Amino acid sequence: MPSKEPSSQLKPTTVDLNKISPGAKESSPSKLENPLLDSPPLPISPSPLLPSASLTRRELLAAFLGLPVALAACSATKTPSLPQGEIVGASNDTGHRLRDGQHVEVAADHWQRVKVVIVGGGVAGLAAARKLLQAGVDDFVLLELEREAGGTARSGTSPLVAYPWGAHYLPAPMKENVALVGLLEEMGLLEGKDQDGEPIVAEQFLCRDPEERIFFKGRWYEGLYLRAGATSDDLAQFDRFNNEVKKLVAWRDAKGRRAFALPIANSSDDAEINQLDRLTMGEWLNRHSLTSPRLRWLVDYACRDDYGMTVEQTSAWAGLFYFCSRVKKPGDDAEPLITFPEGNGRLVNYLFDKAKAKARLGFAAAEIIPIETNGRAGVDVIAVSHDGETSRGFHAERVIFAAPHFLSRFVIRDYRDQPPAHVAEFEYGAWLVANLFLRDRPKDKGFPLCWDNVFYDSDSLGYVVATHQRGIDRGATVFTYYYPLCDEDPKQARQRLLDKDWAQLADVVLTDMSRAHTEIRSLVERLDVMRWGHAMIRPRPNFVRSAARREAAKAYRNIHFAHTDLSGVALFEEAFYHGNRAAEEIVGGKQ
Repeated sequence: MPSKEPSSQLKPTTVDLNKISPGAKESSPSKLENPLLDSPPLPISPSPLLPSASLTRRELLAAFLGLPVALAACSATKTPSLPQGEIVGASNDTGHRLRDGQHVEVAADHWQRVKVVIVGGGVAGLAAARKLLQAGVDDFVLLELEREAGGTARSGTSPLVAYPWGAHYLPAPMKENVALVGLLEEMGLLEGKDQDGEPIVAEQFLCRDPEERIFFKGRWYEGLYLRAGATSDDLAQFDRFNNEVKKLVAWRDAKGRRAFALPIANSSDDAEINQLDRLTMGEWLNRHSLTSPRLRWLVDYACRDDYGMTVEQTSAWAGLFYFCSRVKKPGDDAEPLITFPEGNGRLVNYLFDKAKAKARLGFAAAEIIPIETNGRAGVDVIAVSHDGETSRGFHAERVIFAAPHFLSRFVIRDYRDQPPAHVAEFEYGAWLVANLFLRDRPKDKGFPLCWDNVFYDSDSLGYVVATHQRGIDRGATVFTYYYPLCDEDPKQARQRLLDKDWAQLADVVLTDMSRAHTEIRSLVERLDVMRWGHAMIRPRPNFVRSAARREAAKAYRNIHFAHTDLSGVALFEEAFYHGNRAAEEIVGGKQ
């Protein structure tokens, strides 16, 4: 995968951060070579009424990092410099043109007949392509708006190491997830089964120690639960929470199904468990008198990490799913994490390699039209190139719509005319992701650098270290920084992110990183930013177990739906499941 590369020759560029405004460093996506989280229960309140151009540096930093950090950062008389970098990936402009109903004509000689068109080259679309090929169906095309496949699981490369642009780990699956276990076996990541028939992941693909640490009051501590300074009541509540998790891990319904399983389709639909979707995770904690700030921080972190939402926004079903679904039996640790320097990009690249001959990268579905000709149902698909200059048409028997479901109302003609009610139920969170290319490691106090490094007093998720899994523990490295925008209004959050240019967002990232690494600006040679406007589905209460979500997964005429958002949570396991399911519907002739 081509990517912007760090260079030892890059020099910091001085930018007056008190005068930054939109467009200062942003490059057009069409010219890029690149592809394409004290206690957060009290989220920062941004200033949405202030246009981006009018924000002072102090206001910008306060909106993302809080006023105390902003005041400290702006107290210095000298304006800090910024390294080189740019905004990469995600073609927001092209997507917005399609959303706004861009009219596309296709010349008569630019039409092609195919059995299947797959719309979307993320994990679900690539999984569907693999499944079709396995079933002997090779008459298909895969359309992907971006120039790189993979969606939010894509990655980048540098001379030193590959690095993620989004999803960066996969919990080792249990034996019940047969299809996913089969993929890992096919990729050579497994070395057999244990005495219970559970897959054994080869050690070199499991996250290397030390795995996690947390920064609190000037020092790093091991793990993600802050035990340093914890009171006896804090620890007692932590134990009580873990006991509740054990009960739910042990729980089985009358059919023997777990309360929480991967994929979610294997979870129980018993009313006792489904009613958890009516509460927020914060309300569930309150009902169990779990008020310890340290425990609530941990649970809030989990919600922001997997869902881009706070503990007060996330469905209790989804919050407990995080802690229960990856544990085999009560008292066990969660399943270990499979990871690579490039994160889930390794899995994406493998899947894409299977389907690349069928892929049309840089082409988006502009219109999907269910038709009937001589009594036979079909689907016409009109596609337009990334730059809007080229169009193609496909007469297909069936379509697999593997794009985020909210897009269906903009590109499926029938949905444009009369959108189904369930489409409006799908909400998506925005994320800021940045990759920092460092010439050397920052100095630390306390527990040493880990794979995952988290700031207790930040609304960001901290960063992961791309070189960690390769055992490169000194010298140059790449840090991947994650910040979910957890505003109550996701549209406001999205606009708050997309309104900011590279210089503004780079300053946010470096200022946040400076709370733990005071010398970070002198070590970063390059900093690239990805703005994910619709990064992941939001599992808010009354959605994850709703009829609307189930309805959205049903085929409409000859259009089959496949995307992780159909599960209500954004996970590789769910995207892979829905891609396989949709392909099986076609292979099996299901309407």
